[in-house]
Amino acid sequence: MPELNGRAVGAARCIALVGPYLSGKTTLLESILARTGAISRQGRVSDGNTVGDASPEARAHGMSVEVNVATTEFMGDTYTFVDCPGSIEFLHEARNVVPAVDMAIVVAEADEKKVPALQLILKELEDLGIPRLIFLNKIDKAEGNVRDVLAWLQPASAQPIVLRQLPIWENDIVTGFVDLALERAFVYREHAPSEVIEMNDAAKAEEVDARFSMLEKLADYDDELMEQLLSDVEPPRDRVFDDLTTELRESQIVPLLTGSAEHGNGILRLMKALRHEAPTVQQTVERLGLGGGTSAVAQILKTFHTPHGGKLSVARVLRGTLSDGDTVCGAKGEEERIGGLFTLKGQDASKAGQATTGDTVGLGRLEGIATGETISTEKGVAQLVSVAPPAPVLGKAIAAKERKDEVKLTSAVQKIMDEDPSLSLSHNQEAGEMVLHGQGEMHLRVAMERLTGKFAIDVETHEPRVGYKETIRKSVSQRGRHKKQSGGHGQFGDVVLDIKPLPRGAGFEFTDSITGGVVPKQYIPSVESGVRDYLAHGPLGFPVVDVAVNLSDGSYHTVDSSDMAFRTAGRIGMSEGLPQCSPVLLEPVMHVEIAVPADATSKVNTIVSQRRGQILGFDARPGWTGWDVVQAQMPEAEMRDLIVELRSATAGVGSYVYRFDHLAELTGKLADQVIESHRKEAA
Repeated sequence: MPELNGRAVGAARCIALVGPYLSGKTTLLESILARTGAISRQGRVSDGNTVGDASPEARAHGMSVEVNVATTEFMGDTYTFVDCPGSIEFLHEARNVVPAVDMAIVVAEADEKKVPALQLILKELEDLGIPRLIFLNKIDKAEGNVRDVLAWLQPASAQPIVLRQLPIWENDIVTGFVDLALERAFVYREHAPSEVIEMNDAAKAEEVDARFSMLEKLADYDDELMEQLLSDVEPPRDRVFDDLTTELRESQIVPLLTGSAEHGNGILRLMKALRHEAPTVQQTVERLGLGGGTSAVAQILKTFHTPHGGKLSVARVLRGTLSDGDTVCGAKGEEERIGGLFTLKGQDASKAGQATTGDTVGLGRLEGIATGETISTEKGVAQLVSVAPPAPVLGKAIAAKERKDEVKLTSAVQKIMDEDPSLSLSHNQEAGEMVLHGQGEMHLRVAMERLTGKFAIDVETHEPRVGYKETIRKSVSQRGRHKKQSGGHGQFGDVVLDIKPLPRGAGFEFTDSITGGVVPKQYIPSVESGVRDYLAHGPLGFPVVDVAVNLSDGSYHTVDSSDMAFRTAGRIGMSEGLPQCSPVLLEPVMHVEIAVPADATSKVNTIVSQRRGQILGFDARPGWTGWDVVQAQMPEAEMRDLIVELRSATAGVGSYVYRFDHLAELTGKLADQVIESHRKEAA
């Protein structure tokens, strides 16, 4: 691909828009589309008329709940912008997108409370090596000096944040900016290009100081520039732009530009920065480690199930050309034929004949291809990116209100999980429940709304049942006798069971010490089956664990004994013996690792303690400046809405992972309440 001044001519670029919740990403996308002529008029999120956030769920909640894709052109180049949700509950949407984009625009605002959320997003990009710049949005509403804002933004970034523009203030209103690289001042015009103005002496002095700070940071990666600065030699402007470009592309710096997406301010300068400085798809391919070859290769960024067009896979073409009707292979060897190729602008899809290197398009009917997969026109393609879904933090038991919708519900849930891999489904066989797991309260609410609105299924939800168990404290020997005579062959089974407790976690153990054939060998497995039948619901109503049962004696009848009779006798022996063994309720206890900003650690410790948890300790989170990880043990029953309280205490950024640790005895009033509630449900 030819280059002009280091920039690929006509290169199709893919840019992710990321940033904290409500920072203005969707508004920025709208402003870019308006400024580049892709739409005739800039819409507003509050009016529900933007290209992005067009789904019913996004409109209902006034927030992004899935990625939005739109392609436009600027000065002869093609750009696809992928607007990613900012809420931590939908953060996984971006995880599948950003590895295959050329760079990310991190949309932020001058709000110190959102720095932890900004750090979450920057850390994701840093770990993946994604080039990025910050667009400080809502500059018209900012208070204070932008260099002060930069000072408290910097701890959120592992790389230096380099101020590129200096806002111009008049009567406490931002009226324009000074471009520190161009050394020019511009005045904003509402939804129109900025105009060059002369700098007064005060603005010029501030510009000189801010520009020198910018050059100092660039010189950290350029020895020649450092020598020029030390010698008071003014570096050539071209050299400054070359350094900005190189250091951005190599993720050595994070440039910061300013503007107001709502008013269209700073958009043209942002687009020009992308045009000259953003990496090309060739550099993205190198970062991903895609070797040479002639086959077309693409990465699936997102999956949609459309009401009429079926499955649509958003794909970034990294090499070669894809055409409608081509057969592509996934990394697992599955083959699918492209059933339509589309250019995307929000929910509008325009048919296209083919897609070439760098293009981001929609591919129709790739039924066996999942979000995050690498596809190729030849077999044997290696998976370029591997993104593991985050561990769930909240679950809801779901069921169809109408029995006729049960099969339909299962199919619909599979489709929404195909669209959103951070959702997962589990089947609790003991409770007879289907549980949908996700990343928070809003995440699951949106999933329910999709099942109802998109797939026309009325769904009932309730809290998942806690996995209570019961065990015994005492031993007993109990006879179980089943005798029934009702004409013809009767039923007879007689057993003696020695029941005793086992250590916690030992499970169930069945043995026999029968001598003299008092219980024929062929009936012993039936006795064990009867014992297991009762253990499914013990005297307290819960599955029984950590119990040993030995069949020590019994008797039989040559005519009336049978497998069923001895199975019934075993069940009777357990039902009469186990209540005498001091049954006790057991509750599952989880090991929890809670990741939070360090200034919220004390709040989290209080939350854990109030939920009957035990703090095991806390330490600095590895690789995260200003974050802690709290280790604790907590009853499963206390974790149902833990994530809601945790997010409230941490400005929406706290999260946790957990695993089952052990079963612990639960006695007293709490145990009585659990048992009584269970009996009412079973009645």
